[in-house]
Amino acid sequence: MPENLVEILALETIEVNLFRGVSPNDGFPRIFGGLVIAQALTAAYKTVPDRVCHSLHAYFIRPGDINAPVLYEVERARDGGTFTTRRVAAIQHGEQIFNLACSFQTPEEGLEHQAPMPFAVDPETLPTNVDYLRSLGEALDPQFLRMAEFPRPIDLRWVDPQNPALPVAKPPAKEVWMRAKAPLGDDVRLQQAALAYASDMAFMDSALRPHGLIWTMPNLQAASLDHAMWFHHPFDFNAWTLFAQDSPSASQGRGLVRGQMFSRDGRLVASVAQECLMRLRK
Repeated sequence: MPENLVEILALETIEVNLFRGVSPNDGFPRIFGGLVIAQALTAAYKTVPDRVCHSLHAYFIRPGDINAPVLYEVERARDGGTFTTRRVAAIQHGEQIFNLACSFQTPEEGLEHQAPMPFAVDPETLPTNVDYLRSLGEALDPQFLRMAEFPRPIDLRWVDPQNPALPVAKPPAKEVWMRAKAPLGDDVRLQQAALAYASDMAFMDSALRPHGLIWTMPNLQAASLDHAMWFHHPFDFNAWTLFAQDSPSASQGRGLVRGQMFSRDGRLVASVAQECLMRLRK
């Protein structure tokens, strides 16, 4: 799997509103949800030349097949005076696996306030995700470590990681530092797509933490159900970004997770929400 998000998110133009993307081999049996979010946003941007995305709302419908390309069909819902709306359907084998609605806006000035950035230790003092897992030694399932060692485009540093070899109940909140490994450049479209890709990483765990569970447990059916994201300010995802999360509720086999993404200087650059399937098998 390449570590360069520019390559991973690239789409082939098939027709005016039709684009094709592929999923690199990342060691998992189905397409990573963040990849489909990011490629769908990229497809929408190909039909919006002069405005910036401020929000997206998506549903995961079927598991994605890593062995087949994904077709992204864009519907040009509206081009207004200030706002532009697009709908994108991701299709494999003749069926929708995912759909997304996103809105774009001409940049403008306005009232401002934001939530404060929570305290988190510096990312340079934390081990990478892979280094942390390697430190667990023989207690960790070797297959879990092999999957984690696949080359990945995002550098993750957990403030308080869950031990997958011996998970325990923790508060339903956490912080993760993240950044893109390869240069992204200044294009706001690629920066947003990269952040959208990363927004589905290390997210569901917040809803599983109070139950002492991890998403790879064999008795747990876990999957992202929907995903929403709001972009507040420009950012540089080659710099460290703090992803602060909490899970206010879990019920009826579902868990809700909320997230805030801060640049290192404390600016809130994006907000995220996701509901996930958390079904215990008997």
